[in-house]
Amino acid sequence: MAPPSPLLLLFITLASTVAFAPPRHSITRSPKTASTTSLHATKTVDCLVIGGGISGSTLAHNLHISNVNVLLAESRDYLGGNVKSEIHQDEDGAFIYERGPNSYATQPSIVRISHELGIENELVFANESLPPWVNHNGKLHPLPKGKGGKGPKGQLELVFGSNGVLKFGLAGDLLSWPGKIRAGIGAFLGHLPAPEGKEETIRDWVTRILGEEVFLRVIDPFVSGVYAGDPYTLSMKAALPKIARIEDYSYNIDWNKGGAIFYGGLARQVELTKERKADPPDADWVEFEYGNPGSYKKGLSTLPNAIRKELDDKVMLEWKLKSVTKKDDAYVSTFDTPEGEMTVQSKAVVSTIPTHAVGSCFEPVLPGSTALFNKVRDNIKREGIYYPPVAAVTLAYPKKAFKSVELDNDFGNLQDLPGFGSLNPRSEGVRTLGTLWSSSLFPGRCPSNYNILLNYIGGSRDPEIGSMKEEDIIAAVDKDLRKVLLQENAPEPKVLGVQVWPTAIPQYELGHLEMMDELTELEKKNEGG
Repeated sequence: MAPPSPLLLLFITLASTVAFAPPRHSITRSPKTASTTSLHATKTVDCLVIGGGISGSTLAHNLHISNVNVLLAESRDYLGGNVKSEIHQDEDGAFIYERGPNSYATQPSIVRISHELGIENELVFANESLPPWVNHNGKLHPLPKGKGGKGPKGQLELVFGSNGVLKFGLAGDLLSWPGKIRAGIGAFLGHLPAPEGKEETIRDWVTRILGEEVFLRVIDPFVSGVYAGDPYTLSMKAALPKIARIEDYSYNIDWNKGGAIFYGGLARQVELTKERKADPPDADWVEFEYGNPGSYKKGLSTLPNAIRKELDDKVMLEWKLKSVTKKDDAYVSTFDTPEGEMTVQSKAVVSTIPTHAVGSCFEPVLPGSTALFNKVRDNIKREGIYYPPVAAVTLAYPKKAFKSVELDNDFGNLQDLPGFGSLNPRSEGVRTLGTLWSSSLFPGRCPSNYNILLNYIGGSRDPEIGSMKEEDIIAAVDKDLRKVLLQENAPEPKVLGVQVWPTAIPQYELGHLEMMDELTELEKKNEGG
């Protein structure tokens, strides 16, 4: 027996947003602000969206098509935030790669927005049967995955298929038999209840329910690869709320007194299927599968670029927020811009910028926000919300440079990279958090005789990456790849791109939910918040 598929941990992490609006909608002119360097100009809109990453740009699109007079302000010179797609061209051909996230988990919202923007035909989706692989004890092990079947057929494939949970538990060798038995007890028989009055970390939750071995060999590398985080400090309910709620579903089944997690997962899946049938996607949209990794033919930047074109003069780039104040019934937001100081008067303001970039900008309208965003949590020795450095290193190698080994469960030869990517438990002595097999996920990413690997290195447990030289980061990744995927005599990599994100992914650690509750209370005190 084996635990429910850890693929449930795939999710998109978006930055927390702060939204507030006054109750009345008359707009007054902003107060005069002294500017000794340039002409002061004012714009007036219904809603100001601050931050042009994926959250901010898609929100601005939704407001725009709803006939809201919106303005989108972004401090960088492009939309998309950490989403940056590139095309490298050389004598071998064209290589399409990402400098940040590699894909999204497909949901109706992304398909709808693509349809509205006229880029629906650019959508591409991964082969649903391709699994993630875990590097353990010198071998790659596939994690359970269905074969792409729909509805009940897909669920049967996930349990009984050639790469299903049953085979993972009975024939797979990622877990030892004691580890499998321990996981099976928690999944199918029951486990200890959650401790009262204590917030659990991801490590606490997983070991309580499925055991230490599942945590070390499956969940720890998965969380490190997805979140670049430390499961010893990440809050289970804050970082993985959908998974944490499965335990509640388990205990809500009358006969399931021990809270066996498998039955809660089934109950949630049945409920989710009903919800989706009750609210099906528009028949005019392209067909998709919920949660399947997706992108665009020319990369993820296709989406923010299309929004930039749609919004046109409603997008303000290289606008850096200085402050947000209140005058009568309007919010007055002041920016430093290439043209000098600018103000925007609006009925509502939505901020999608990360907390480390907020500073004291919102203090006049949200008193106490500066202290909150810098709150010290002694139990994890953390000040504010942590954004660790992560490097995205994209390398290409000839297919023949990869180890010629046949993979388990009839997935074929490793040289063809039949999978989503590979994850590295900390016990394996590999510094790279995870490697996405980019050219296998989406078509047309590179010449047919090459493979592209997007490697993530750094994170909460390796912050030194943020201060390393680029050539040293490349060498560290290449060294790891030669341990896991490449032949000993593999040539030097074709370096497509190295992007070090000094403040990459927000860490929802212990105490995060409490901070969000405090933020909610601050918003309530704001007039109309």
